Amino acid sequence: MRIKISDDTTETEAQAIAEAMASQYREDVTVVTDGGDEISSASYDGDSDAGATAAGEAEAQPDGDLGPTDREEVLLEEIEEILEGGPEKYKEQLPEEGKLFVRDRIDLWFGDDFLFEDGRFAEFDADDQLPADGLITGAAEFEGRDVHFMANDYTVKRGSMAAKGVEKFLRMQQRALKTGKPVLYLMDSSGGRIDQQTGFFANREGIGKYYYNHSMLSGRVPQICVLYGPCIAGAAYTPVFADFTVMVRDMSAMAIASPRMVEMVTGEQIDLQELGGPDVHAQYSGSADLVADDEEHARELVAQLMSYLPNNADEKPPQTDGQAPAASPEGIDAVVPQEPNKGYDMFDVIDRIVDAGSTLELRPEFGKEIITAFARIDGRPVGIVANQPAHRAGAIFPDAAEKAAQFIWTCDAYDVPLLYLCDTPGFMAGSQVEKDGILEQGKKMIYATSSATVPKQSVVVRKAYGAGIYAMSGPAYDPESVIGLPSGEIAIMGPEAAINAVYARKLSEIDDPDERERKEQELREEYREDIDIHRMASEVVIDEIVPPSSLREELTNRFAFYEDIDKDLPDKKHGTIL
Repeated sequence: MRIKISDDTTETEAQAIAEAMASQYREDVTVVTDGGDEISSASYDGDSDAGATAAGEAEAQPDGDLGPTDREEVLLEEIEEILEGGPEKYKEQLPEEGKLFVRDRIDLWFGDDFLFEDGRFAEFDADDQLPADGLITGAAEFEGRDVHFMANDYTVKRGSMAAKGVEKFLRMQQRALKTGKPVLYLMDSSGGRIDQQTGFFANREGIGKYYYNHSMLSGRVPQICVLYGPCIAGAAYTPVFADFTVMVRDMSAMAIASPRMVEMVTGEQIDLQELGGPDVHAQYSGSADLVADDEEHARELVAQLMSYLPNNADEKPPQTDGQAPAASPEGIDAVVPQEPNKGYDMFDVIDRIVDAGSTLELRPEFGKEIITAFARIDGRPVGIVANQPAHRAGAIFPDAAEKAAQFIWTCDAYDVPLLYLCDTPGFMAGSQVEKDGILEQGKKMIYATSSATVPKQSVVVRKAYGAGIYAMSGPAYDPESVIGLPSGEIAIMGPEAAINAVYARKLSEIDDPDERERKEQELREEYREDIDIHRMASEVVIDEIVPPSSLREELTNRFAFYEDIDKDLPDKKHGTIL
């Protein structure tokens, strides 16, 4: 081997280089200058530098019969036994309940993208059969995103929680706070093991710390919970603390107490699905954001949900290539009736604004008067808050206000811009809604809208009456724009109610019914002129009236322009409105 070096290298340096290269490459080396003159050389001696030679020979030798030792074989057998889960009789019951064994579920979710597991040997020395203490925690890649996850093993004491499993759960949460990566909770737990409660229930680092950590993670990283079975008592709090909860139909349930406990306490006899099944939490409590048909569907819903969300609060939501809407924007004006009291489906407007196939509605069966949905406009994720005139004329009831407030709050936490589509007669009035807390829930919706610092665009689609315009991010609520369609109206109340309130006595004094009707119509038309969107634009109450067919383009441009807007809240610890 010939090695060329610069002319200014000394003989001593050249000799050292030659010897080092001969030892390294195990062949004779000649060192020459740039001009080709030999300056030094070294011969490879197989017996010299015995240490290096021995190392080289060791590297060159094939592995031969080297392989796992008995010690490693024993470990592999132990791992294999742990992966089998709990008693076989419990595994045999799973198909009857329509659900997968937890290890198969993890394979469905992650496949080859499973990265690692923590605490696999938890309770390895236990007298009872408690593989992994019934709780699997680890990390994986999901739809191209690194995530932390936990999953209950229902074959181990019905997925119940005890000291070692609790410790693993807490560590996983605490690591998520450090990594800033999303957390998936695959829940199937009957709650804490009552016979072992002294080891985990009230401890400083016990099961109660779950919900402290949930609170610390809230708004920091997305937390998504999927329910695969009965989650009772303490286990039922993880779903409601998560940002989003998916229940699987005919399989999952959650409740503060089991049916047996309910009967003991109240005397009420009720089965688990009636007590806390998907229909209960999708329609009445609002605790279920989405209901899946089966395990595969649950995974699909979560994959879609995560596509709108960043990894954490420091990142922007992921954008995709834009798609044309499913229906032409040219049809928006024809969809919206001119008559303020005539119903229509707001999705007929949404489908003409957002990218085709991008809409994911959350809590669709709860508070139907308001639509809360993720979608994309030219590839940009947005959170849509829209009144739904097809249900109760789009009036805002307590449950709808609560739903909207939580959705707005969550979008703001994860930097998802907000689009408000306003067509409402305002907050509902009456004795029942007062009992149901219309003022309290309405307050929360207005507070969430007020506090949101993400870009907001508000569109007055048709009527915007009463405090409805406040809740729907009207001009006073710091939106980046308030846009009106030609069908829009903004007023304290609608024409019929206003005329009745102001002129009832004057109209009653007109004896001729025809004359009274003519006068009433005249007053109504005068009132409508006063609240018409053109008057609002003339007074610069709103920013612009746009042709409905150009609404998508208008919103695309405005969301893009205001993408990096910086909005600050007053310097304070936090507000007092929950």
